[in-house]
Amino acid sequence: MSELDEDIFDEESRTGHSRRARRAEEVRSSRRGGVGCLAMVLAAAVVVAAMFFAFGSLRSLVPGGSESTDFEGPGHGSVEVEVESGMAGSEIGEALVEAGVIKTTSSFTQVATAQPDKAGSIQPGTYSMLKEMPASDAFDRLLDPANRVGSGITIPEGLWRSEIYERLSKGTGTPVSEYEQAEDSSKLELPDEAGGEVEGWLFPSTYEFDKKTSAVEQLNTMIKMTTDELKKAGVERSDWERTLTVASIVEGEAGAADRGKVARVVENRLEDVTGPTVGMLQMDSTIHYMLRKRGTITTSDKERDTDNPYNTYKNKGLPPGPINNPGAEAIEAAENPEDGDWLFFVTVDPESGETKFTADESEHQRNVDEFCRNTGSCE
Repeated sequence: MSELDEDIFDEESRTGHSRRARRAEEVRSSRRGGVGCLAMVLAAAVVVAAMFFAFGSLRSLVPGGSESTDFEGPGHGSVEVEVESGMAGSEIGEALVEAGVIKTTSSFTQVATAQPDKAGSIQPGTYSMLKEMPASDAFDRLLDPANRVGSGITIPEGLWRSEIYERLSKGTGTPVSEYEQAEDSSKLELPDEAGGEVEGWLFPSTYEFDKKTSAVEQLNTMIKMTTDELKKAGVERSDWERTLTVASIVEGEAGAADRGKVARVVENRLEDVTGPTVGMLQMDSTIHYMLRKRGTITTSDKERDTDNPYNTYKNKGLPPGPINNPGAEAIEAAENPEDGDWLFFVTVDPESGETKFTADESEHQRNVDEFCRNTGSCE
């Protein structure tokens, strides 16, 4: 081969190689471009999917949306729903959902959470409800006692356990003796702090016990309500019995508006061991409990001179235990007394409930004189 031929061959080889290299590069570029386009398509698909699901979620929040968590109402038909003692808001919501009253539990809990005071006042019992109601309407319906069906057994604040047994017996047909025997049952769930004594631990409320519910089960329900209330009020477990004892005195002495003040008088007298009452409470309510005496707000000299551990006119400090079964407001007052220096109080007008508080003994005597004039019952 001549040198010219060799040059031509080399040029053609270089040219062919160059063309092949360009084609390979073009193929690689086209592949890179394809991968880039595919990535863009996939990214777009993700965005579209996200928008779709976001729209679906938002749509459930829009009135009339297909994913609404609440019925539009106003409801129809009739169905009975039982609210059991100690039920939480979510549990009430679940019962309403199961009965077809509301659409979702969350719709009810949202309403209840926004109105905690009202939610806490829903009483146990069986209620007549409508099907497919808005949750807010169902909530309001549970607050109205007119919608309760069945008798229920209402235990007022401040009753002695013997009085509670009588009411429970009348409502359920269970003999009083079975409640008395239940106090010694190994199945009674009294906390250790109670020292084996039921008095003070039977929470006042409205209960619906059927005839199959044993005396022990009934008392356990009431005891649990008391421990729940103590926890709710923030009472330390070591103070449960003391708090119930103070609360029972508050319940026995105070009107609704004065519970916090009476609780403060109790604490001030206990602390002031060298003051006018020398550390004695001198509460007539403890004498009434000692004698199991109702129907009077005063005591006689003879009664106040009786030797008995519950006689706070002769014994310093608190009585051995609660003198009745206090409610939530008295427990709250005992745990958080009002601020004040009061050592004395007297209800000067029993009809109106007007009660006067003072730290001065002379002023207190004037208030007592006013009470005597108004009632004519002083000895």
